[in-house]
Amino acid sequence: MPQTKKDLKDFSLDELNSRLKSLRVEPYRAKQVFEWMYQKGAKNFGEMTDLPLPLRHILSDKFRVLTSEIIKRQISKLDGTRKYLFRLDDNEAVEAVLIPAKGRQTVCLSSQVGCAYGCKFCASGLLGIKRDLRCGEILEQALGISRDIKGARITNVVMMGTGEPLANYDNVMKAISVMNSPYGFGIGARKITVSTAGYIPGIKRFMDEKAQIELSVSLHGATDETRSYLMPINKKYTLSELMKVCREYVREKDRIITFEYVLIKGVNASREDATALSKLLKGLPGKVNLIPFNPVSSFNFMPPSGKEVKEFQDILKNHDVNSTIRAQRGADIDAACGQLRLRETI
Repeated sequence: MPQTKKDLKDFSLDELNSRLKSLRVEPYRAKQVFEWMYQKGAKNFGEMTDLPLPLRHILSDKFRVLTSEIIKRQISKLDGTRKYLFRLDDNEAVEAVLIPAKGRQTVCLSSQVGCAYGCKFCASGLLGIKRDLRCGEILEQALGISRDIKGARITNVVMMGTGEPLANYDNVMKAISVMNSPYGFGIGARKITVSTAGYIPGIKRFMDEKAQIELSVSLHGATDETRSYLMPINKKYTLSELMKVCREYVREKDRIITFEYVLIKGVNASREDATALSKLLKGLPGKVNLIPFNPVSSFNFMPPSGKEVKEFQDILKNHDVNSTIRAQRGADIDAACGQLRLRETI
């Protein structure tokens, strides 16, 4: 018999309020349920001990609380980064990463099982896409990590794992609303970042969001030729179209954009590439996150030398383009940028 009960974590707070109201349950109970799931880590209705027993019966009759099993955990010996492989309810799997640092605990979450975009430097798209993640499956990654680190509070969220977040817009934004809610994870909007490969319809929708969530755009090329070679999405949403919508976003939202730029030796990391990138971003408030390519066995690319990376950054600086160089984290467990993929079949 097919499972008809909906996972309670697939509801936003407003949706759960409305649903409980339709069941003649006091709407304030939704906040209690949220606190039990997201702040106290309750895995079932029996653990929600301050809810009246009749209410727990109603909840268990109408809903379910799904928990994703951690089937593999790897901890970097270099920097303590943790990579997790979660088993989903339909036996698919997805990866997430915890990046610890002084004063913060950042989680990198996936939004899809696989990825449809096939960027030539990223392992996440090697097997294509299987499906979107539900809101509850996105949240369960964060909850699973929270349980594993035993009380250390998640402070930052980046939707930069496997998949294109803005192509799974509704589920991603609902999950973010729960992470931002004071009855959920209580994470400030400015400490939550959504990354996109340049999915323009999603960026346009994102402009209408009231919460001040950060936007990160994967650029990786300063010309259509280079970007189309590395990122097939550029053949549909060209660089000029992307930059037009980015400028519109900055103007409408009065917020900056972070541009991600993976540096690949012999492809997009020359002095000429740096000059072209400077011209592309001229006058656009934002910053560039320079990411030396993280090796993936399936690709023949190499990162530029440290000297070449610094020269690239200096050219940007001389053209008044703000940039940072991302420190490599979790590379020994294939948890660094561009390395997430599913290696196990379950």
